[in-house]
Amino acid sequence: MSVAKVIELNAASKTSMEDAVKAGLKKCAETVKGIQGAWVNEIKVVTDGGGNVTEWRVNLKITFLVQ
Repeated sequence: MSVAKVIELNAASKTSMEDAVKAGLKKCAETVKGIQGAWVNEIKVVTDGGGNVTEWRVNLKITFLVQ
């Protein structure tokens, strides 16, 4: 039987939502081993005064196996 754990983290990128997800997973993988997948739980954007997107932010729920 396998045991999995879910952790939640926030990541950001000035480029895109996809880049924010990749950055969050890469940073998480530095200390968490056995990552199985992730859910994008929430998406937020930061805008300037003209309504242009300046930063993408994502909330991720990451699942990994407990050793």
